[in-house]
Amino acid sequence: MSPGSRQTQITRRRVSKSTYWVRRLLALVVVSAVLFGGYAAVGALIGDDANAVTQDNLVGSSTLATVSLTTASSTTASSTTGSSAAGSESAETIAAVTTLPLLVADVSRVPTAADPAKLLIAGDSDAGTFGPYLETLMAKTGLVTTTLDYKVSSGLARPDFYDWPSHFQSTIPSRLPDIVIVTFGGNDSQGLTDLAGTFIVDQPNGNGDAAWRTEYGNRVGGVMDYLSADGRTLIWVGIPNDNNPDVTLKLAVQNDVVKAEAAKRPNVIFVDTWSRFSGRDGNWAEYVIDPRDGQGKDVRADDGFHLNTNGAEILALDIATVLRNELIARGAAL
Repeated sequence: MSPGSRQTQITRRRVSKSTYWVRRLLALVVVSAVLFGGYAAVGALIGDDANAVTQDNLVGSSTLATVSLTTASSTTASSTTGSSAAGSESAETIAAVTTLPLLVADVSRVPTAADPAKLLIAGDSDAGTFGPYLETLMAKTGLVTTTLDYKVSSGLARPDFYDWPSHFQSTIPSRLPDIVIVTFGGNDSQGLTDLAGTFIVDQPNGNGDAAWRTEYGNRVGGVMDYLSADGRTLIWVGIPNDNNPDVTLKLAVQNDVVKAEAAKRPNVIFVDTWSRFSGRDGNWAEYVIDPRDGQGKDVRADDGFHLNTNGAEILALDIATVLRNELIARGAAL
């Protein structure tokens, strides 16, 4: 296996700084108009008590907005084979659309030591691997407070095990993060179930996988739209490949779908973990160059997929670069 020395590859679809602030100023105008209109209408009905109703929950010039998150919307149902549950039957597709009030972020706020940006890191065990070191790196800036929220063996494939869309819906309105980092790894390259646990799409096999790509794309796209709404920046961390070619084949389908969905959304930044931890030949690599000291180091755990401490810290350094650029775009002094 050839050592990897590939430089960090990060897919960015960022707007210019001037466009960034123009959009945010326009957002403030809209928010102010809605807030003023809503205040006037409520005030006409109930008088001076209207202000008491809103002030406890509003941040800056925020107001209430309605956001819909589609958990999935595939119309395909099929029996499962391979690693999917044996004997499971065809089922109705997921069509869970939840609407709830969400506070609009104050997009004009500049991160400072007195008023730091709120960062949420969420996902499966991969988030729990790189998250702690990334939190340490961001704490050194003095401009970020971090919340780490991960669930081992979870993802978007099995909402019957852990329903991430519902979890986000119940936590984002209270946490109000400015920036969200999400990753879902090897747990998702399997058959896809509905909320009841019935498999509706077979696992990917690298042979087209149209039904799987559509269903998983709907799930990823729904989460991306929700987490990147209202001025938040979403950084989606991709997955690495595996030393088992059969596993890598399925992981590649998953990674392609996520990259395609991120490319559709200018407020989503995709971190290309696959390329970062591949060798010069583009295949699986056990060793890569640590940018901290220029030394080639073993970056893989014993299972051939997950990153060990070296790999997790190198990935955290890559993500920290993206975060620093985002803080600068928001006006932070770095």
